[in-house]
Amino acid sequence: MDIWNHTSLSDFVLLGLFSYSPYDFFLFSLVLLASATALASNILFLLLTQADRRLHTPMYFFLSQLSIMDLTIMGAVVPKMAANFLSGSKFISRGGCATQIFLVVMVGGAECFLLAVMAYDRYVAVCHPLWYPVLMNWKACCLMSLASWMGGVADSVIDVGMVFSFPYCGSLQVDHFFCEVPAVLRLSCADTSLFEDLVYACCVIMLLLPLGVVVASYARILMAVINMPSTEGKQKALSTCSSHLAVVGLYYGGAIFSYMQRASARTPAGDRATSLFYTILTPMLNPLIYSLRNKEVMRALRKMQKMQGR
Repeated sequence: MDIWNHTSLSDFVLLGLFSYSPYDFFLFSLVLLASATALASNILFLLLTQADRRLHTPMYFFLSQLSIMDLTIMGAVVPKMAANFLSGSKFISRGGCATQIFLVVMVGGAECFLLAVMAYDRYVAVCHPLWYPVLMNWKACCLMSLASWMGGVADSVIDVGMVFSFPYCGSLQVDHFFCEVPAVLRLSCADTSLFEDLVYACCVIMLLLPLGVVVASYARILMAVINMPSTEGKQKALSTCSSHLAVVGLYYGGAIFSYMQRASARTPAGDRATSLFYTILTPMLNPLIYSLRNKEVMRALRKMQKMQGR
């Protein structure tokens, strides 16, 4: 059946991640399972941080913001991908496409800044513990979190405005499972090379500047840990930072591979693989990393289980 019979001239067509072979049904089931795991684990973490007063600290406040970001990016991508696959209808309206671009770019930028804020939080906690209540008070935490979100919003507004300022003619088939900026720009019948170069430069700056803050913070933390007299103090400091470093590695590893490539070096298959990583796998792994490796979170989880067992 011709898909164009079911779409208007203003609709895009998402070619998707899977075909309809038995092998692809199995892969779709795995993706759906990973998405459900990510959804459940992030919601559970948010509930734990709200229910247990011992988790009402700046570190867990920032981690809860990270969970909200993970849920947002999944909500922007996974439901439409699953609905299109199950229904066989691959279209998405321009408004829906713009919404996906806005949310994905917003979360990508906000998470980049938030991870730098979290690194600064760990730096103050380890290197300046006496100043920690002053420097990381709730007003400061809320302002830094808000600044992270606003940085992502500003980036996404510019991207959406520019992407949809270009004319699109001919085939509107997006070789992706959601509307990602590079995949949509390939369909434009205008020259988008200047904008693609600007996007590349913007991504380099937005990735490397926060990454510089992360590296500088952990360099100071490492120096402070080396100079600590007690082994117990060293272990405690390292345990509070190791989970964050793992999350930083996941995010920046995928982001650098995905966004610090020139448009000429990108391929649709490579874009789909890296997008699957940061839209589904990373949101699934993040709460597992900073929950399973964290005694306070596990203690709060056991407390909740005991309360429900009564």
